[in-house]
Parts: sequence; structure tokens; C-alpha cells
Amino acid sequence: MERVAAAVDSTGWHGMRACGYTKRIMNANEPPGAAEVSGDSGLADDAAPRSTEQRSAEDEDLRESLAGLAQLATNRLPLEDLLTRVAKYAVQAIPGADGAGLTLLEEDRSDTLVATAPFVTEIDDVQYGMGQGPCISAARDGRTVMSGSLGADSRWPRFGGTIARLGVHSVVSLPLMTPEGVVGAMNVYAHAKNAFDDRSVSLGELYAIPAAIAVQNAQVLARTQRLVAQLRSALETRGVIDRAVGIMMSRSGGTEQEALERLRALSQHEHRRLAVVARQIVDEAVRRAEARHYTD
Repeated sequence: MERVAAAVDSTGWHGMRACGYTKRIMNANEPPGAAEVSGDSGLADDAAPRSTEQRSAEDEDLRESLAGLAQLATNRLPLEDLLTRVAKYAVQAIPGADGAGLTLLEEDRSDTLVATAPFVTEIDDVQYGMGQGPCISAARDGRTVMSGSLGADSRWPRFGGTIARLGVHSVVSLPLMTPEGVVGAMNVYAHAKNAFDDRSVSLGELYAIPAAIAVQNAQVLARTQRLVAQLRSALETRGVIDRAVGIMMSRSGGTEQEALERLRALSQHEHRRLAVVARQIVDEAVRRAEARHYTD
């Protein structure tokens, strides 16, 4: 499932950034669990209390998810694979979850979106395409957003109705925060109504704290790798141009600057990049040298 460097509609995360939604979106003094729940979100008022065994099992799931996050730091996974692992651990950590999606915000490139299941991809495509939904609300309002009946939720009437028809009714949206600001967001979905409660939110917010750090570290590593690749490419390009200039000097004489100007003129005349023209000259010189070698 290819979701890397997906072009996001201007009404999606890029639109949110344009509206100033990528500020730091959570008050450092605000306690975990301050989730936004609308009055018509469909959450059950009489949810059955968890047994001691259930709570113990949920705590163990959270511990296993956090342990998995810690191990990600030692795995040199590609960016999208690491983000997918983070989303999968969220499904394990949050009671009632059936699937999760994660959006990594990028300042200088298209945002990266991953999902643990195809239905999550479909939902997030609808959300970002419409420009409304729990993830966008969570970023805008600076808090976790929860709904137990998306089809009846007045906060996102178009989005909620569409998603309910797909058979998904519950969501918890968690902004991923670091001291430097928002790095992304995580949407956790369930097919059933009222699948999440306050404990689900509390566990989700506990998980989101180290998850945000893991995502930020992955982002920093990916940026560093891209920079190294760009520098390596630039050095290789410079080397090809230098070799082409040397070949042109050997053929027609003149100075290095004169040969470089002739190479630039040829690039402009052929409407091709300088490095492409230089590579062709070098490749032709190599072929001629090889041909002479075989005929001698």
C-alpha cells in the first residue's frame, strides 16, 4: 500500500498549515484525558465497568506497545515502515481499536500517510479530501477528539455520514506533540458504536507521548538520509561536469572556463540540464575509448 509522499489536497493538512493549525496545539499544563466529546457523539453513559482482569490485560497491551516503540529506535526501518509500526502498536494499546492511521507532517515535502488496514486509508482519504473530520479538529483545537457515533456527530456532518455508511462509527484522534510542536496525528477507528471510553482515551494519550518522540526521531533520520543523498548526488554531478569539461578542453583546447561556457551553451541549445549533457559527453568518450581499445 503506497501512501508515501501522497499529494494532500489544500483542504487537508496543508490547508490546516495555511490556517495556522501547525502551531503547538496542546497546552503543556493541560492534563491527559481532556478529550473533546460532543453532546451528540453517541458515547454510552452507562458503559459497563471493566473487570480487574480486563484492566490488567489492557495495561499489559499498553506495556507491550510501549516496549515495541522503544525497540523501533534500534531498527533501521524505512520511514513508512516505522510509521506503520507505530500505528499498529496504537491499535494494540487502545482498547476497542480496529485500525489506525498516522499522518507525518513535513514542512518541505508532501505529508506521509500510513495505515494499518485498507478501510483506514479510505476513511482518511475522505477526511482530508473534505477538509473536515476528527483529525483536523484535534489539530485545530489542540486536544484529543473522540466520537462514538460518527453518523450522528454534528461536528463533521458530511464526513461522519459518509464514514458511517462505510460501517465505521467510532474514532479517537490524537495529536502527536513534541516540545518543538506538532509532528503529526494519529486516528484510531472502530467499526462498532461507542467502542471507546475515557479509559481508551487515557491509554491512547499515554501511548501518544512516546509515539510522538518516535515519529519525530524517524522524521529527523529521514531528513538526514535525504540530505546525505542530495549531497552525494551533487558531488557526483559536479564530478561528471568536471570530466566533461576536461574532455572538451582536450578536444578543442582553450581554458577550463571557456570549455564550461561551451558546455552551458550546448545545454541551453538542446534544452537539457547541464548534468545530462555532461553525462552524454562522458559516456560517448568512454565508448570511443573502448572501441579504440578493441580495434588495436
